[in-house]
Amino acid sequence: MNNISLIFFGIGILFDLFGCIGLIRLPDVYNRLQSATKSVTLGTCSIMFGVFLNYGFSGIGLKALLSIPLIFFASTVAAHALIRGSYKYGIKLWDKTVVDDYKDVQK
Repeated sequence: MNNISLIFFGIGILFDLFGCIGLIRLPDVYNRLQSATKSVTLGTCSIMFGVFLNYGFSGIGLKALLSIPLIFFASTVAAHALIRGSYKYGIKLWDKTVVDDYKDVQK
């Protein structure tokens, strides 16, 4: 079980690293929030699942297991609120953006 939890730790650290690189490398706030939401949420949930596998049904393991859905739902709702607020505030999309679906919803 220890080896499986180490695999989940490694996967989680890689996804968190990719999310951080996306925050630095991507061109606008909308792409950056997508990178942060998708990658970092999956990475953090993977790390929490590795903690659960490592500690089992103890206090630490159950807290890690319960935190997975909380992180998943809180990060997606927060990212949606930030993107919607950014769009309403008037922050421009990247000039090479192809589709703006939210423009039709605003009208």
